[in-house]
Amino acid sequence: MFQITAKAFLNPTVVKMSVHAPEVAAKAQPGQFIILRADADGERIPLTMAEADRAKGDVTVIFQIVGAETTILSRKNAGDFIEDFVGPLGIPSHIEGLKKVCVIGGGVGCAIAYPVAKKLHEQGTIVHSVIGFRNRELVILEDEFRAVSDLLRLMSDDGSVGEKGLVTNALEELILAGEKYDEVIAIGPVIMMKFVSALTKKYNQKTVVSMNPIMIDGTGMCGGCRLLVDGAVKFACVDGPDFDGHLVDYDLLMKRNSMYREHEQAHLCRLTGEGAAVVGK
Repeated sequence: MFQITAKAFLNPTVVKMSVHAPEVAAKAQPGQFIILRADADGERIPLTMAEADRAKGDVTVIFQIVGAETTILSRKNAGDFIEDFVGPLGIPSHIEGLKKVCVIGGGVGCAIAYPVAKKLHEQGTIVHSVIGFRNRELVILEDEFRAVSDLLRLMSDDGSVGEKGLVTNALEELILAGEKYDEVIAIGPVIMMKFVSALTKKYNQKTVVSMNPIMIDGTGMCGGCRLLVDGAVKFACVDGPDFDGHLVDYDLLMKRNSMYREHEQAHLCRLTGEGAAVVGK
């Protein structure tokens, strides 16, 4: 079992949690993820590592409370234990040698984008960051991004914080202003990555996205995390999670990600006792 060493709410639905897992912390790299179970009878869920403190042996994850397992996990506190914490999994982000990069983060995807931006900054890369949220209440990691970015654009759908608009608005403005990037790295909701990739394809700008589809074992054996990339089947857990943003079939991915939504909602209803647990045929 793995002990929780720290916990904090970054906003009403997003939790930052550190777990003592020295073997994982010793090997973790930006872009990789872990799979955990909160309890012995819990569901296996993948979470990207936001930080790894090798000296302390702690790994930090940031997650949004959206289903039963994340609800159970959010109820645990420092000093409590997690049943399983397996990793690091996936291929680390390939960022060596990049001179200038635009990092795009959407919502809780900023938790995945931040360690990439931090690593780029540490290796001397010029980092432009564009982070977007629905409103002020949902903003996370603004100060952290500002500390590792040569330029930061903060966007919100309703204009309650930063600039009003989408991350694609800010990115296109930067490109039209003459900014040229070795790579755009976009991490967030699938629909956001789809539109970022459509925009950058128009300008022939190399783009990498991080995929987080349905996942079970994290080793490529179950096939649950499959997606189509340039017409070929890939597995996010072992071939990714990073892929060429211009080659991903986003529509198929969104369809697959919604397959079990009613079942997940029914599970959450049983856990919380709220609402009617109705599962479609």
